[in-house]
Amino acid sequence: MSTTTDTAAPPGPEGPSADERLLRTSPLRKLLSRPELGSVVGALAVFVFFAFVAEGFLRASSLSTVLYASSTIGIMAVPVALLMIGGEFDLSAGVMVTSSALISSMFSYQMTANVWVGAGVSLLVTLAIGAFNGFMLTRTRLPSFIVTLGTFLMLTGMNLGFTKLIDGTVSTKTIADMEGFPSAHALFASTLTVGGVDFKVTILWWLALVAVASWVLLRTRVGNWIFAVGGNADAARAVGVPVARTKIGLYMGVAFGAWISGQHLLFSFDAVQSGEGVGNELIYIIAAVIGGCLITGGYGSAVGSAVGALLFGMTSKGIVFAEWNPDWFKFFLGAMLLLATLLNTWVRKRAEATK
Repeated sequence: MSTTTDTAAPPGPEGPSADERLLRTSPLRKLLSRPELGSVVGALAVFVFFAFVAEGFLRASSLSTVLYASSTIGIMAVPVALLMIGGEFDLSAGVMVTSSALISSMFSYQMTANVWVGAGVSLLVTLAIGAFNGFMLTRTRLPSFIVTLGTFLMLTGMNLGFTKLIDGTVSTKTIADMEGFPSAHALFASTLTVGGVDFKVTILWWLALVAVASWVLLRTRVGNWIFAVGGNADAARAVGVPVARTKIGLYMGVAFGAWISGQHLLFSFDAVQSGEGVGNELIYIIAAVIGGCLITGGYGSAVGSAVGALLFGMTSKGIVFAEWNPDWFKFFLGAMLLLATLLNTWVRKRAEATK
């Protein structure tokens, strides 16, 4: 009778019992696996290009202008990127910004209330719009294109209809002389001077949102849920991920970003035009895609969306500093989108090839 003895594999990274989380990863593989790599390369190229062709582009005041333009897009691009990583997108994001501003302005003016009361009501209503989008999506199983297109059309009509009904014109009345306006302006629309250069406070809002979103994605269980529902919602549901709650939360995140952007719009100009915001939703999506997010979901980063917004800001203002015809801006934006998408695809293939 013979006795067979199992021989354990030697310890170390090559053994079958090794935990793959302990395997060493080469710096090249880590670099190629980053979703924002393509956008960073593109941003560096655009920066160098305009540094040579646009006189004054490297001035501190010019860079401040670029950062401000980037922040107004980036504040929305961050939550839109998280939503896209979760496998969905929101066509109502642009007009939701205007809706948020209109609600704050008209409520404060009509009720002769402190502007912070109007801002609070606006926050609740805007979050409710985001929750509505998520609820309709998860309950009806309709594509996000249909659900948010419907919301986009409804908000566009309500923005114009309610403004004309309440204020009699297509714009709201000024609230600059109302109680609470100075403090609200300081929080949402003030200018900070650093080293003799003026910076808009929206830049701080933008950086804070990028930091929080990155922490959520990379360090929390919710971040795992977002990647899971974007990669395969059915598989995620099968292992206990709350798919519906995650998607509703992501839509409410977009609504929160719209509230911040809406308050900046209102407290920067004292009044709001009801027709603003149409078309901006595509810019937010473009910034996220340029930053490495996939339309199909499950891949991307908050930092990438920030780089995508920075690319947008550099291009829009670089054309002005170079004194080119601004009619060409959309051409360059479309070219950047295609090139970034191709570069991101190449980077992903290279990353997979190194595994």
